[in-house]
Amino acid sequence: MKKMLFIDTWGWVVIHNRRESRHSEVHSYYRKWRLNGGSICTTDYVLDETYTLIFRRLPFTKAVESLKLLDEAVEQGYLNVERISFERFDKAKKLRLKFSDKPKILFTDFTSMVVMKELELEFILTDDEHFRYVGFGFQKMP
Repeated sequence: MKKMLFIDTWGWVVIHNRRESRHSEVHSYYRKWRLNGGSICTTDYVLDETYTLIFRRLPFTKAVESLKLLDEAVEQGYLNVERISFERFDKAKKLRLKFSDKPKILFTDFTSMVVMKELELEFILTDDEHFRYVGFGFQKMP
């Protein structure tokens, strides 16, 4: 089975915004993953957050370009967008309650964790340490 990289909101924003401090490093990692034939996964909730931030931080024309690039990735088949169904949403609520000691974890991140667990994904392009703290074996990249 080909390894798949999950990309969260932070990853997408840094990939698409050259002004982000880690843009070069993260974009290079993403390119290498793709050149090695790696697949990418994200969720509709992550894209919701990503679109919001991209349109806040980039000029409108650059934000539209970023949207088009993401759409092309889906059309070309190397970006898999998982939908957060009612069942996944319910599982994320249960995780939110389980990790009451970690109030800073965003609900969208819990939905991402649910998808990652279901698909047995271990690699995530993120800067968020809490993906490691939950104890599911996720490996933060790069």
